[in-house]
Amino acid sequence: MKTILSAGAPARSRISMSMMAKRTARLLGSLLWPLLALLACASIWSLTIGRANVEWERANAAITKDAGAYAKAYEQYVTRSVGQMDQVTMQLKHSWEHSRNPRLIEDLKRDGMFTDSAYVAVSIVDRQGVVRSSTQAATGAPNLAHTRLFAHHRDNISSALRIGVLPGELAYSQEVVLFTRRLDTTDDGFDGVVLLVVDARYFTSFVGPAALGEHGIVALVGADTRLRIEQRGDGTMADGGAASILPHSDATWRGASGVQLVQGDAGFADGIGRVLGWRQSSAYPLVALVGLSHRDAVAGAQLYWQEGRNTAILASVCLLLLGSVAAAFSARASARRREQDEVRNAYRTATESANDGFYMAAAMRDRQGNIVDFRIVDCNERGAFFYGMQRSELVGTRLSLIDNGLFGERLLSTYRKAMEHGFHEDDRRMPSDNRLNIRWGHRRIVRVGNGLAVTLQDVSERKAHEAQLERLANEDSLTGLPNRHWMLEFMPRAIDKARAAGTGFAILFIDLDEFKQVNDSQGHAVGDQLLQAAARRLSALLRPTDHVVRFGGDEFIVFLDPYDGDPQVAAIAARIVAAFNDPFVIADDAQAVGASVGISVFPRDGSDAETLIKHSDIAMYAGKSDGKGQFRFFDPALSATLKTRARLKHGLIEAIEREQFTLYYQPRVDTRTGELLSMEALLRWRHPLLGMVSPAEFIALAEASGLILRIGEMVIDMACAQLAAWQRAGARVVPVSINVSPKQFKRGGVKHQLTAALHRHGIAAALLEVEITESAMMGDQDEIIAELAAIRSLGIKLHVDDFGTGYSSLSQLQRLRMDVLKVDRAFTAELGTSREGRVFFQAIVSMAHALEMSVVAEGVETEQQLDILRALKCNEVQGYFIARPMPADDMQVMMERRFLLQPVETIDA
Repeated sequence: MKTILSAGAPARSRISMSMMAKRTARLLGSLLWPLLALLACASIWSLTIGRANVEWERANAAITKDAGAYAKAYEQYVTRSVGQMDQVTMQLKHSWEHSRNPRLIEDLKRDGMFTDSAYVAVSIVDRQGVVRSSTQAATGAPNLAHTRLFAHHRDNISSALRIGVLPGELAYSQEVVLFTRRLDTTDDGFDGVVLLVVDARYFTSFVGPAALGEHGIVALVGADTRLRIEQRGDGTMADGGAASILPHSDATWRGASGVQLVQGDAGFADGIGRVLGWRQSSAYPLVALVGLSHRDAVAGAQLYWQEGRNTAILASVCLLLLGSVAAAFSARASARRREQDEVRNAYRTATESANDGFYMAAAMRDRQGNIVDFRIVDCNERGAFFYGMQRSELVGTRLSLIDNGLFGERLLSTYRKAMEHGFHEDDRRMPSDNRLNIRWGHRRIVRVGNGLAVTLQDVSERKAHEAQLERLANEDSLTGLPNRHWMLEFMPRAIDKARAAGTGFAILFIDLDEFKQVNDSQGHAVGDQLLQAAARRLSALLRPTDHVVRFGGDEFIVFLDPYDGDPQVAAIAARIVAAFNDPFVIADDAQAVGASVGISVFPRDGSDAETLIKHSDIAMYAGKSDGKGQFRFFDPALSATLKTRARLKHGLIEAIEREQFTLYYQPRVDTRTGELLSMEALLRWRHPLLGMVSPAEFIALAEASGLILRIGEMVIDMACAQLAAWQRAGARVVPVSINVSPKQFKRGGVKHQLTAALHRHGIAAALLEVEITESAMMGDQDEIIAELAAIRSLGIKLHVDDFGTGYSSLSQLQRLRMDVLKVDRAFTAELGTSREGRVFFQAIVSMAHALEMSVVAEGVETEQQLDILRALKCNEVQGYFIARPMPADDMQVMMERRFLLQPVETIDA
């Protein structure tokens, strides 16, 4: 009995284990379908979330691109509009300074100027701050003498345009932008201010509410003033006060251009998040901003996510339900077939409510295994709708039958490539066919087994919006012609095409001869109509293959292609000139303007867009200078450099004759005590139109043309005259050093010029010092030594200027016996940035002191540089850290002040 029981125990154990294994297998079988359902749900949710994220990213990318494009287009609009105000104020300045007509503004208004409603007020304010002439009644007008804008123009000689906000003394019923410009007397004294008040909507009415959206905003912000004008999508305006919703800190739009998402709670006062695009004006201290509502931009993506989420929930419920049912009938083949049908039905239920089209395409192969066609085995109703069909019609159809007459072989070829590579995605324009209900589609194709899963999304609206933005960036808003941006983008492609084909084309640069006169006398409204009429007339004169571009202002460019030789181009240019000889009828009034045309030909006159346009511009000016109303081909003998040099040389001659030069003075102080020891006289050109011109822009030309000899002699006399004037005023005068050019020094006679000037103005020689560059001392050493000795015999100290940039040697400096060594600013800039810079400067100081020469460091701009120079025992310093160059009156104040730096002993204490 024991034996039997003992033998049966293992058998029962084996039976129990077998039953347990079967139960485990049944349990696993019952869990298989729920697990598959969970995996399917996870896939659906992953796809739904992934596609929703793509929509979010696409919406964010689109609004970022839109904000940048709007900001770029708005900046161009602002720059052009402010340029018109710049021109108006310059014309008013010129008219006032040449006439002093107390009714200047009233007469201009009577003649048709300033009739545009954008001009709120135009006034001439005299030197006492009283309105002398205005478009508005002057009675009761406030005195502006104590305003900041008046003080700025009175205390600054610059005649540049200033853009800002109204002073508190002035008030208007609407938001405005203020433009002012200094008026000068005949001797360049202060004579008042031109004041131009313009309706702010003139600068913010860039796009309509439909383009910006309800919560959109455009704004114009001063880069260096308190100007802040904004207009919202609902048309309301604000001028930076309590009603402003812009972020208070301009750090948000730091940099020349950019795009940034600014959340409402962190920036905008109304709490609405916006994508802010900004771009600084290329010509004025202004920033153009465009803000687009982020919430409105992603509304479509949010709706897409809600619909996808609802679809995923429905699909998940269905799949989980089907998994539970499948677990109960997993042993039956019929149940498996029913489950497959139910899964397909659940898939269709999940996809029918979506906005995208879905297709399942099975590959059809020949006996060699090559894909010869595809069959649509499933799709949703949305997908069938795109093809103008019902789902029942599309399912079971071969791809070649759909492709026939619509896509050619392209669709079948794309599907084959997707099968080969496993994936394909693109945006494609659909053929123009009445059967299709989609113009642009974003297509995503994924290989699944022996077939493809295809998703087709309708992106027609997005593509149309992108095309609209492209049009705004490339089309001139006034004439409807392509603009400068389009031309500069088009030209490189045209050059590549012509170069590859071995052909050419011609560029006609057209300038309207009398446009400025019409625009100034008749007003900008007439000027705009004239430009529109000129654009239409130009377009009517050309062939269909040619292009007309408004390049800017009253300048047009015609691109002629094909090019059939100079005679043909000449005939077209002559036709343009003749056509523009006929007056334009604007507002029942004939406006006579001619046209000057310059022509350049590719590849003869240039191999790139910039050169071709520049050469056609030169040719146009050549024709205009010969009498206007003509056309000229570019002549290689002409050169933009030569023309510029000729104009500048003529301007230099006038500057000498009309005494337009003035001297500024920059102090040099003792490094240890901080005491003012001397100053350097620096030449400035006070141009009547360009304002103050730096020597860097004209000295080289003066040297090359020989005018530097006259200018140099004039500088000697001016410096001595100023020293005499300071002495008469009782100032504590310190020596003034003047620069003598290499050509002036090598020609000789400097000693005689110095002697004559000192005697003429009664100045002691010790008050005058002469700076000579190293290059001026190259040549016959005996002659140089003799000339330097003659100058020193007068009691005048000699400086080596810009030491380190020339070829001076130790032996040469020893022979020439100079008094002061001025080290070039390039070596000063290295102090504190590298060990080598300090070592090199120390060597220069040691060498100069060994030769009994004082050392002056030029270009000192930081306190760190000053501390190092003090440690190196440099004698004097000069640079922006001490003081910038200043006019004579300011320099007199510096002489009275005497100590410009804190002494070293005080610092150490």
